[in-house]
Amino acid sequence: MLNELHDLFTMRHNYPFDPTYGYSLPALLRITAPEEPVDFAEFWRDLHARARAVTVAPTLREVHSPQPHIRVFEVEFTSLGGVRIGGWLTCPRDGRIERGVVIGHGYGGREGPDFGLPMPRAAMIFPCARGISRSACAELSSNPLRHVLHGIRQRETYILGGCAADTVWCAASALLDRFPGAVRRMEYLGISFGGGVGALALPWDERFHRAHLNVPSFGHHPLRMNCPCVGSGEAIRMRQRRTDQTLATLRYFDAAVAARHLRIPVHIAAACFDPAVPPPGQFAIYNALAGHRELFVLQAGHFEHDGIVTEGARLQDALAYFFNC
Repeated sequence: MLNELHDLFTMRHNYPFDPTYGYSLPALLRITAPEEPVDFAEFWRDLHARARAVTVAPTLREVHSPQPHIRVFEVEFTSLGGVRIGGWLTCPRDGRIERGVVIGHGYGGREGPDFGLPMPRAAMIFPCARGISRSACAELSSNPLRHVLHGIRQRETYILGGCAADTVWCAASALLDRFPGAVRRMEYLGISFGGGVGALALPWDERFHRAHLNVPSFGHHPLRMNCPCVGSGEAIRMRQRRTDQTLATLRYFDAAVAARHLRIPVHIAAACFDPAVPPPGQFAIYNALAGHRELFVLQAGHFEHDGIVTEGARLQDALAYFFNC
């Protein structure tokens, strides 16, 4: 459901490009996903099957919780390729659990769990993608401009496939290993990097029932090649200019293409102005969704502005309704 209409507007900024990329909201809502490779679904179903076959073997270590009614644990589990993934897990202290929630992070990583999410009586897991934050390793750079290029020469080695396993599929398996009753109601939230990875991974995993994607990345790569930005997409754009080969791999990691297969209810917060994740890619994901969809239009993403506090409160209210209606 569209919460309100925003016409093309001007926001003061110092970027050498226009973070609206010249799109009005009606134009953004007309963007369609690029052509799908004939074996796109086969590729992702195979990747998902291999991730689901992993023995995740989660270990928990309880740490201090700033919330008296919530227990907090540091968690580690095994993901695709034997990579050990770190993160956090929280659950109600009284043990009343009615749902499980997997929360993906942005490319800045995360420093701990979130406590303000509007999902009561939930076991929540906050995994860190390989190479980032609690999953840092010597083989991978945590710098988004390098991380996003790792293994990009081939679809089988590209890092986003592993990240889908780390932060969605194997994370869900780790949560359900400890809280099997949560399988009745599994949900996903992801922002930016985590939003795009969620769109790529969720269509193939029947355990999830609802999802929220906030300013999701990795949508419509061909269009993104013409959109300068300050996010990880700029590294991809520059590599495509140098080699003219990058899109051959990225065709299989396009979140807008994957969204055509996503049939659970999805709530998307997409921005009209975003210097890090170009809005056309965000809206391409929303427009392509195959199931029930709801849209919250943000004035801006990855950018501080005067209305950000009010807008954030309104988004929180919208999520409380979406996940509890």
